[in-house]
Amino acid sequence: MLAVGNTLVAAFQTGRIFDGGGTDIGWATSNDGGTTWAHGFLPGLTLGEGSGPYDAASDPNVAYDARHGVWLISSLPIGSSAPAVAVSRSSDGMNWQNPISVDAGALHSDKNWIVCDSFPASPFYGNCYLQWDDPNAGDQILMSTSTDGGLTWSAPSTTADFAGGIGGQPLVQPNGNVVVPLLTFADLMASFTSTDGGATWGPLNLISSVQAHTDAGGIRSGPLPSAAIDGAGTVWVVWEDCRFRASCSTNDLVYSTSTDGAAWSAVTRIPIDDTSSTVDHFIPGIGIDPATSGAGAHVALHYYFYTQSNCTTSTCQLAVGFISSANGGSTWNAPANICGPMQLAWLPRSQNGLMVGDYIATVFTNGVPHGAFAVASANSGTTFNEAIYTGKGLTVKATAQQFSSRKDVPLHRMSDKIEHERPEKGIRPPRRRAARE
Repeated sequence: MLAVGNTLVAAFQTGRIFDGGGTDIGWATSNDGGTTWAHGFLPGLTLGEGSGPYDAASDPNVAYDARHGVWLISSLPIGSSAPAVAVSRSSDGMNWQNPISVDAGALHSDKNWIVCDSFPASPFYGNCYLQWDDPNAGDQILMSTSTDGGLTWSAPSTTADFAGGIGGQPLVQPNGNVVVPLLTFADLMASFTSTDGGATWGPLNLISSVQAHTDAGGIRSGPLPSAAIDGAGTVWVVWEDCRFRASCSTNDLVYSTSTDGAAWSAVTRIPIDDTSSTVDHFIPGIGIDPATSGAGAHVALHYYFYTQSNCTTSTCQLAVGFISSANGGSTWNAPANICGPMQLAWLPRSQNGLMVGDYIATVFTNGVPHGAFAVASANSGTTFNEAIYTGKGLTVKATAQQFSSRKDVPLHRMSDKIEHERPEKGIRPPRRRAARE
């Protein structure tokens, strides 16, 4: 989801297919700051929607190009002759054109993400950047750039060191530099940058190692990064991590920040609860009010959690939480339970586990945080009842009781085996197969 002024546009899978993707990509748009919503399906994309050529679609995400006045949804088309990425365009967030192919000759792709440079003072104002990885080439990261509102895209470029990874999320700083945090298959959080409008991309810079607890119940999750940028250009990266928990028994949400994408701060725990608790936190979605920055940055986070980390498929209770900071992470408000508990039996199965989604979102309109997350209710026979929701009445205003992780110290260097998901296009590369079996 992305917000520009009072307009919010969200995109999500609809009609999950076990082997990968959904029958189409859905969209939902609000023009009144999230009070009311219109929704529909992207045209020209899938056979399930009825007007497209592809079997399924996955991994939708939203960008806005202020220079060209166009909303963009990138998605991963699945099927024969599918391009690496498809980009759907709209001038109003309501009426969507048939998708444009990016790298039409690609056979394999995963985890696409899109962003646009909407800073008028940037030398690259109006550039849009797409990221994805190629599972059949060692998950090599590829980047493509558009300068005409997503109508045409450059030939894919690699990083300077031909890096591989997954879950890259490009972010644009006010000076036009692009920072792309991602997870490598060496279980490192890393980043790379471009300072020339996407003409070239630098090598990887280390953010941190990743230490993760395997979330219980067979749920589809893992330490994919969620990233956001404040009004001055500081980049935040959040992921699930167990380094502050005895024996790696459960995951906190942790973060690191950078002003240039090269040097990163020490990993800090978000104090949702005490390190002695049994709560397990995963699938974070971070947002920062673009009108704030630095020590005054308003930071908000939606996430999923279990109250008891050592539960089973039949006993796990899944919920959505929210936490915020009004002072750039120095202290945090008490967390709020947004919805739940949900039973795992209410979730659809995917090739990588029971699914609420790989990502959720947090964005701001007029200083108010809004989330986009999946909520499931009891099945009706064999029909699943899962939809996308947003919360109401959320705020980052500092409360009387504040929480801090200032004295927390990492306990160890240990991790459960981090399971990297099979690509949504259903092709399992040999290297990943050998690592998992």
